[in-house]
Amino acid sequence: MTNPPSPGNWTDPTWSAQPSSPAPDPTLVAGQSVPPQPGPVDPYAPDPYAPIDPYASAQPPAGQPLPGYAPPAYAPSGYAPSGYPPQYPGYGYPQPPKTNGLAIAALVLALVGFTSCITAPIGAILGHVAQKQIRLSGEGGAGMAKAAIIVGWILTGFLVLVLVFYVAAIIYAIATSNNAS
Repeated sequence: MTNPPSPGNWTDPTWSAQPSSPAPDPTLVAGQSVPPQPGPVDPYAPDPYAPIDPYASAQPPAGQPLPGYAPPAYAPSGYAPSGYPPQYPGYGYPQPPKTNGLAIAALVLALVGFTSCITAPIGAILGHVAQKQIRLSGEGGAGMAKAAIIVGWILTGFLVLVLVFYVAAIIYAIATSNNAS
């Protein structure tokens, strides 16, 4: 099929790209019914040419429920079924373990030890107690307990060094004052 020339001597490319109608089938006679044409293939239909496996369990035809399976009962339209939304154990996001309160207190006391060194050893000792509780109960906060232990004992060691320095300075001052008199 050719298109008539359009004004301006240009051809429409969409007309030439469109296929023309197919030629009529010469085997069909007027008034005769058309033979059935093959339709689209159902990808979920069972394969009729598949070999029969005598050991395979019998499956119901496609679209049929399994034997012994009852579809769930639904509430009337407009009402949610009981237990909606369904809660299944083991599904959803896992909840993080509860943080041990003693680990929090130990870390706070160890960090306050930067300003008043007396709370640092208390924080370190509480950190040890919190670690034991965490091991036994499975709670969270092991990192906080460990940080409290490390910070607490470092600050406690620093406190001991400062006390030793002050005691040595006092002893030295007393010794030099006795010699001067």
